[in-house]
Order: sequence, then structure tokens, then C-alpha cells
Amino acid sequence: MLYRVFLGAAVLVAGCGKPLSAPVSTRTSAGPEDTFGCVKKQLEELGYRQSSNDATDHRVAATKIDSKSRRPDVQFRRILDKLEVDVSATADGQTTIEVLPRTFAEYTTQRGPTEVQERASDVVKADAQTLMDRCRS
Repeated sequence: MLYRVFLGAAVLVAGCGKPLSAPVSTRTSAGPEDTFGCVKKQLEELGYRQSSNDATDHRVAATKIDSKSRRPDVQFRRILDKLEVDVSATADGQTTIEVLPRTFAEYTTQRGPTEVQERASDVVKADAQTLMDRCRS
């Protein structure tokens, strides 16, 4: 009987967590190709390096390494800020830019480098907003 109480409490606690990151989006009147080109250019100017590029579906992922952050953990290596951008056309002739800002802590473990997702940092959230502001026509 006691296990039912613990099981119910575990399910309740798991459902109450906040998301680690939330996508942000904006719309522009420019075409998807022009907007996608702007996104790729701005990612480079913000200091991100492309990690994947899907030119057909107008999606790109990029990473910026923060080597200055320190933690009191001997396995901690660095912080990785990642932006996943999806550019798509809408039915009304507009183009949508959707950006998912995420932050990962990278640890060196017995398996090798291991990334653990954390709450999105203020830096990556600001970069996502800057990217959308610069590519909005």
C-alpha cells in the first residue's frame, strides 16, 4: 500500500517541473530563402558555429562554447549554448522564424564527453532575441 503513495507522489512531482527552454518566434515579410540566409549570417556574427544545416527545410543548429564558466566539479568541462532555428513560410505569405535556445553543461566522464541540458542561460536567450530582431524585415 505504501508503494502506491510513493508512486503517486513521484508522478505528481515529475509533472510539475518547468521546461528547460521554450521556443520563441517572430514573423517577417521577407521570403524564406532570404530569411534563412540572414539567420545563417547572424549566427556567425553572434559567435555561433553551425553544427547542422538543412537547406531544403530551412533549419539550422549552431553552438557557441563558453570556456570561461567554472564549476566545482572535476568532470565539468564547459558550457555550450545552442540555437536551433526553423524558418518556414506561412499560408498568408509571411515567413516564421522559430528559435529554440538551449544550454548544456559538458562533462568529461568515463564514456567521454557527456552533455547535460540545463535551464537556458540569459546569454542564449538574448542571442535568440537578437537573431530574431536582426532578421525581421
